[in-house]
Amino acid sequence: MFFHTKELQYNAKPSNPDPVYAKKLQEILGGQFGEMSVMMQYLFQGWNCRADEKYKDMILDIGTEEIAHVEMIATMIAQLLDGAPAREQDEAAKDPAVEAVLGGMNPQHAIVSGLGATPTDSVGYPWNARYTVASGNLLADFRANLNAESQGRLQVVRLYEMTTDPGVRDMLSFLIARDTMHQNQWMAAIEELEQNQKAIVPSTFPQALEKQEVSYSFMNFSNGEESSQGRWASGKSMDGLGNFEYIAQPQAMGQIPKLNPSPAYMHGTTMPGQVIPGMDQANFEENQPNNDLH
Repeated sequence: MFFHTKELQYNAKPSNPDPVYAKKLQEILGGQFGEMSVMMQYLFQGWNCRADEKYKDMILDIGTEEIAHVEMIATMIAQLLDGAPAREQDEAAKDPAVEAVLGGMNPQHAIVSGLGATPTDSVGYPWNARYTVASGNLLADFRANLNAESQGRLQVVRLYEMTTDPGVRDMLSFLIARDTMHQNQWMAAIEELEQNQKAIVPSTFPQALEKQEVSYSFMNFSNGEESSQGRWASGKSMDGLGNFEYIAQPQAMGQIPKLNPSPAYMHGTTMPGQVIPGMDQANFEENQPNNDLH
């Protein structure tokens, strides 16, 4: 059960309206790494959590906070749109809506949402649930969460650099700080899980069933061998269960694929002299798939 508190988690008050910047701010609301994505990602991870209650509680703590961030950004966008497109214009600008859109404003802010935020990114693409990750494996999910917070903080920092509005920067500085905490939070949770299980996901699959000859081989598939100097190319593997090896010239280990011709009823491409099953009229109907529902 959720309760809404009227006060925002932190101030969302621009110093001046800016409909063009409002369009940019949509990215951290409804973009792939925006607040809507992490909100839904964390909530579903929490609701579906079957592990220790401390993890469920922690995930839902941050998921609920992200609802607050969605509200803050939506409020900021709405205020950045104040006065647009009905602000005073020079005599030459007979249609202020057209002028604002040509100036870079998102036309949907005027046409669709009535000067409000929308669940879309900065180019108007609708938010998509496929942005979210909730697999039921906490280590896999927490690594995805760390990536989401890393990408999200990067985008907020870039947006901070794109404005000089003190009010907008004040709100963004708060979000940047919370993303600092959230990255640290997920790193701490990842470290704790890795201490209690294997670092490779999933840890429950028997390693004896994988092709262990290549489990720790870094294969050079590009020109040059600069990649051989990395931590991933020699020494103890990160899971502590093997040693990295560098393969400068990896060899093919599989067969040359050769597929049988498709049956006649598929009407594929045939080559001269190729024998196609069911090609003659007598056998054609016999090779048809059985679609008799009775």
